[in-house]
Amino acid sequence: MQEFYDVIVVGAGHAGMEAAISAAHLGMQTLCITLNKNHMAEMPCNPSIGGSAKGIVVREIDALGGMMGIAADQSTLQMKMLNTGKGPGVRCLRAQADKKGYPRAMKRIAENTENLTIIEGMVTKILHDDQKVVGVATEDKIYYSKKIILTTGTYMEAKVLRGHNSFSSGPDNEKPSLGLSQCLKEMGIELFRLKTGTPPRIREDSIHYEKLEPQYGTKGNYTFSYETEKGIPWEQQMVCYLTYTTEKTHEIIKNHLKDSAMYGGMIHGVGPRYCPSIEDKIVRFADKPRHQLFLEPESKEMNSIYLQGFSTSMPEQVQEEMVHSLPGLEDAVFLKYAYAIEYDAIRPLQLDASLMVKKWQGLYCAGQICGTSGYEEAAGLGLMAGINASRSIQGKEPIILRRDQAYIGVMIDDLISKGTEEPYRLMSSRAEYRLLMRHDNADRRLTPIGYEIGLISEKRYQKFKSKEANLKRLKEELKNYYLRENEALDAYLYQHTDCGLKVSTSAENLIKRPGVSLQEIKDFLPIDFSSLDENALFQLETEVKYEGYIQKEVQEAERMKKLESISLPTNWDYQNMQGLALEARQKLSKVQPRTLAQAQRIPGVNPADIAVLLMMVKRGKYESR
Repeated sequence: MQEFYDVIVVGAGHAGMEAAISAAHLGMQTLCITLNKNHMAEMPCNPSIGGSAKGIVVREIDALGGMMGIAADQSTLQMKMLNTGKGPGVRCLRAQADKKGYPRAMKRIAENTENLTIIEGMVTKILHDDQKVVGVATEDKIYYSKKIILTTGTYMEAKVLRGHNSFSSGPDNEKPSLGLSQCLKEMGIELFRLKTGTPPRIREDSIHYEKLEPQYGTKGNYTFSYETEKGIPWEQQMVCYLTYTTEKTHEIIKNHLKDSAMYGGMIHGVGPRYCPSIEDKIVRFADKPRHQLFLEPESKEMNSIYLQGFSTSMPEQVQEEMVHSLPGLEDAVFLKYAYAIEYDAIRPLQLDASLMVKKWQGLYCAGQICGTSGYEEAAGLGLMAGINASRSIQGKEPIILRRDQAYIGVMIDDLISKGTEEPYRLMSSRAEYRLLMRHDNADRRLTPIGYEIGLISEKRYQKFKSKEANLKRLKEELKNYYLRENEALDAYLYQHTDCGLKVSTSAENLIKRPGVSLQEIKDFLPIDFSSLDENALFQLETEVKYEGYIQKEVQEAERMKKLESISLPTNWDYQNMQGLALEARQKLSKVQPRTLAQAQRIPGVNPADIAVLLMMVKRGKYESR
């Protein structure tokens, strides 16, 4: 008996869950095929959500109507606001999440989603005609669909390596996905090999905590989801700890480099540049006398500590020597040994901006199969793939987020314009418009889009509009209310700034002074701020204090939009275009950019090449291949 669906999602990790749930919420009859239902949205590596740039991505996912933020808020062990000593453009949340609780929360959401069917199976083939995909085959059955989204994570032809031993396996001893890689190669899709890894897990009661530095969460009501009204109270948050490698640790590692899978020639895939193994750190940063390591609880239900920063592919006995050389872990008992894992991924230059494979209509990819790293990057891509696959079925244009609109837009543009040779990681330094894409304003940037798509409810949208109206009203009140000399206010100003209030000044201009906080001076103002919570109040202060800088970025983004508005044909014959450099011809032919702005971001395409393209567009010379 044949089964037909609108969308089939292959894989149920962080990308798969967002893709499947979003498609189902948009009315698509959706099938999600996973190797093991008990491992949906699992956290095989670090049990955390968020971090630098990544925390903003989680807020963006939530603002668009995705689920990661909701599940994270329901399973938080500790919440921290990072970069509070820096500008608002790089502030972001990081939650230590419950390794058991987070997947359970996401599974509960998925199982209660209408239009979504979840089954176990291993997809071994993509069914297709000459131009488009039509379904998938598992080991024992065929399923037909209009669209397919591949979210296989680190499972395709996965191999676990430790020391000089290697064996076929997915993360956490799960079975790998076998057969699909060969099918994709036969379809003319180029794959490459990547590598990642995970550190040891230590038994909690074997650690000498008195030798470690405690690391607490941030006080305040912080949540990822705009729907969550109350975050985990600071008093209930679990404590993380900090320790450091020692001279002895470094000596052990140097003496056993040849025994590691990485330096012993066992690993062929490229590992993540910004999350290297401990042996790689020792070699690459030989001048550093020590490296910091964080001890993070995995779950309230487990006696397990994650040793953040100590990823390795050393043999088990060597791992024990290494860990026992760390302060506080002299008697550490291992629950799980570290390992490296290699897997197949698709070169992302083969994808278009909607995350569809250019060669095959209806085939989308999301998550680590696209060459990314991290749960948050995967979830963001999964959400966009689910949205765009559904909109294609509905006959609507894809949603393509700009680089000044969302970190998700930065990530997708980087992947499809520049590609990657290593697991791609989002960082704030990748974004040109950080002040426009802050943690606090993700709803302002993306909730109207989520509402238009159909993933944000009317009730939530009206709540958002009410907040926007309150922010606008309060901005006007701050602009129009003038403060005069006041003894208490002057005392505050002399304590935090260079001078007091010598002349009548608007509350708006006073907030713009360095050292002045709206939270601290609002009691001096006859203005009612009760309609805003502390996060919205921070947003108001940021937009007032940094108004000039924000406007400069807005103007720069507007200039870039002009280039984004100049479309390029998708079948232009760049190889035979006169005036282009050889490298530009090759890169442009491979990427086939949508716009002049995207062409400008391709490595190897220079300003002179952009001038040639602009001239060709103006002349209307659309010579196709």
